[in-house]
Amino acid sequence: MSASKHAALADARDRALEVRALYEILEQRLNGKVWSDHELMLGFSNDVGYIGRLLLAREGTWDIDGNPTSELEHKLSESLWWIFVLADRLGIDMTDSYNKTMDKIQAGLANAVA
Repeated sequence: MSASKHAALADARDRALEVRALYEILEQRLNGKVWSDHELMLGFSNDVGYIGRLLLAREGTWDIDGNPTSELEHKLSESLWWIFVLADRLGIDMTDSYNKTMDKIQAGLANAVA
């Protein structure tokens, strides 16, 4: 198996956390508190669920306002944002976790197809 290139996710994580900090200012102003881990997870799961509908719209079996591909780009990007936010809140280094996970999966698949 060839050497794998490890992903560097720090810039994306930093940008996600900058955006999250702005949301926290609004949450404090509107609700008097920032969202809990559970509320963040609910937001993430709602967006992931909407991706399913967008896939149906892209296939022509669900009608939406707007362009399904543009909406998918937005929701997939937003889902990545949620992952960085949740990982940060939980103290998980996504660069390290992602690379370890991909190394493990890739090694297992390489052995399976060998």
